[in-house]
Amino acid sequence: MTLKVVGNSLHHDSSPQQVAGNAPYIDDLAEPAGMLHAALGLAGAQIGPIQSLDLSAVKAAPGVVRVFTAADIPGSNNAGAVAKDDPLLADGEVQYAQQPVFLVVATSRELARRAARLAKIEVSARRPIVELEQAIEADYKLHEDLNIVTGDAKAAIEASDYRLDFEIKIGGQEHMYLEGMIALADPSPDGLLILSSTQHPTGVQELAAQALGLSSADITVEVRRMGGAFGGKESQGAHPAILAALAATQLGRPVKLRLDRDDDMVTTGKRHDFLAQVEVGFDDQGLITGADLMLASRGGFSQDLTRSVNDRAAFHCENAYFLPSSLISSRRYKTDTLSNTAFRGFGGPQGMIVAERMLDKIAAKVGRDPLDVRLDNLYGERGTLTPYEMHVTEGVLRPMIEMLAHDCDYCGRRAEIAAHNASNPRKRRGLALTPVKFGISFTSRVLNQAGALVHVYKDGSVQVNHGGSEMGQGLHIKVVAVVAEVFGISPDQVKITATRTDKIPNTSPTAASAGSDLNGMAAKNACDQIRDRMAAYVAGKFGAEDAGQEVQFVDGQVLCGCEAMTFAQVALECWLDQISLSSTGFYATPGIGWDPQSGKGRPFFYFANAAACSEVEVDTVTGEYVALRTDILHEVGRSLNPEIDRGQIEGGFIQGQGWLTTEELVYADDGRLLTHAPSTYKIPTARDRPREFNLHLFDHEAPEPTIYRSKAVGEPPLMLANSVHGAIADAIAGLYPAGQWPDLSAPATAEQVLRCIEQARD
Repeated sequence: MTLKVVGNSLHHDSSPQQVAGNAPYIDDLAEPAGMLHAALGLAGAQIGPIQSLDLSAVKAAPGVVRVFTAADIPGSNNAGAVAKDDPLLADGEVQYAQQPVFLVVATSRELARRAARLAKIEVSARRPIVELEQAIEADYKLHEDLNIVTGDAKAAIEASDYRLDFEIKIGGQEHMYLEGMIALADPSPDGLLILSSTQHPTGVQELAAQALGLSSADITVEVRRMGGAFGGKESQGAHPAILAALAATQLGRPVKLRLDRDDDMVTTGKRHDFLAQVEVGFDDQGLITGADLMLASRGGFSQDLTRSVNDRAAFHCENAYFLPSSLISSRRYKTDTLSNTAFRGFGGPQGMIVAERMLDKIAAKVGRDPLDVRLDNLYGERGTLTPYEMHVTEGVLRPMIEMLAHDCDYCGRRAEIAAHNASNPRKRRGLALTPVKFGISFTSRVLNQAGALVHVYKDGSVQVNHGGSEMGQGLHIKVVAVVAEVFGISPDQVKITATRTDKIPNTSPTAASAGSDLNGMAAKNACDQIRDRMAAYVAGKFGAEDAGQEVQFVDGQVLCGCEAMTFAQVALECWLDQISLSSTGFYATPGIGWDPQSGKGRPFFYFANAAACSEVEVDTVTGEYVALRTDILHEVGRSLNPEIDRGQIEGGFIQGQGWLTTEELVYADDGRLLTHAPSTYKIPTARDRPREFNLHLFDHEAPEPTIYRSKAVGEPPLMLANSVHGAIADAIAGLYPAGQWPDLSAPATAEQVLRCIEQARD
């Protein structure tokens, strides 16, 4: 199929306004008349039963209109996405340090924030369980374990030529979106409108209805754009939206709640931190014979999305490598800290770095180059069946890795690095090439569905609305391209409107890298219905027998034999002939599903594949590193928009690099988040970007019937940064005795690097 629009690098639909600073976000919108402002009242550091709550000074503060507590919530005091265990406001007990206890509404944001600090809260303190190791020792769990069993891993390991056991600590990550948590609720006789910065409009709608004692039909949630989200606004964007809605409905006035960055960071969840324990058996060539992998995570005080995050970690802890026999245990622990939540990759990154550490240690033990050991263990070399019994059938990983290794001169640079390190004892260099095999689909089957609404107007212009949220990833412009392709018109004729629950009901979250797959297909389904009606009209007008074959929509025209009409002419004539030019569309991903009890099934529609090679230089005196060069080869199928995809790949890689090297979350013994602001939490900057950065897209059409045979690109690039972490370990591995590999934690901060160097010297 020759495509005219899909596959072109159309500009992001908001980019002109964003570059000019004119793209409106919620806090930029004109404030409705009489709008009030809300602020959270937070508990202190102590957790335990609330003994007394004195809000008299808060209520008497200048500008304060009302103060809300849990007792003022008419319905369910809950923002939990899965279980009703996540209170909007603490009710009788503080469950984590600085938990929201009350809401202040005042005539200005500044007055609300000042008043919120005047509360007197006394707590009968108990000692919190803060760290993951404490939770493991206490067996303090959120819910039951998941075990995925293939063969007899213990027996296979026992019978192996070589055995290794090790553990790796994997840190969490702050989302650090540019637009913080915010919502504006505006009541009217027609119902409640909530403007929310959320990846899940329907989730906000449903939870707000339950909290307010309303029906979903009473509430409309609208999202035009978000200033970043990365998973942080999948479930936890609901909290500020519901609280703003509570105040708005009670007071009968518009209310906006915008969290201060510090309040945002101390009250919203992060990427789950993990502790992985590994025992693996292998032969003298490094071929894995059996593996026992235990993945434990810190979920926080409530369930949130921990179950699904940990499931995906378990599905990805072998990454691209075939395990003949394996036991994968996923353990989900509770801690007295804020609840961790979705983050780009959704557990996959935490699982995959375990696999890469395992392969590096195996290679060191058998004395082979890590890349050779990786290639020999790839899916397709000895087997294709994953531990959860889904086959890996595409066979693209080896050719991609070999192409990348050739193009970036992996072998030649290995020799150069060895020579450099021999003469430079202080600044050592390292190199690593790591693959990515990432499953695409929600692991919860019901979420793999989407809807769309398309109108063709009499003048030939088209308006489209779908259930996906735009957070900067370019979803809207990809859907525009799909619509323009179906109708054979210019993208300029297609208008995307804000995502609204009164247009598209029952939306799934925009997450799991499935936004374009799901919403693109739903929009195409709606367009196909309208196009078929238009084609049938044209065929009848010109006496064609087969509308599907003889009527074509190309370059703004509708062709039928030797006859031609403009798309706008056909639209007008269809209206005059009383033919509907509006349609809803729907799509559900076919053929997926898995059994969480047995840990078997097909949780993914397909896999996205990639590989990255990174070179770093480590200062063995300071522990600091510099990224010298990164080469990436990424498979995106038949790209819907190559430049948008390139931007996602570059951004995802840098975000992953930050997670694995500099972004360290630190909690006090009482559970307070100490890294609670940009001043104490280090995200990557332009200086951290590799000095040489080469990115190429791998030309490989998706074998599954995805939208125009494209592949997802939102989450997989983050895991390319495993190559940076591996390269840092490689740089200091030469300080260790032969056969050993550094136990470098993530993030590989300067302190962690120096710790590993000291271990080598000991």
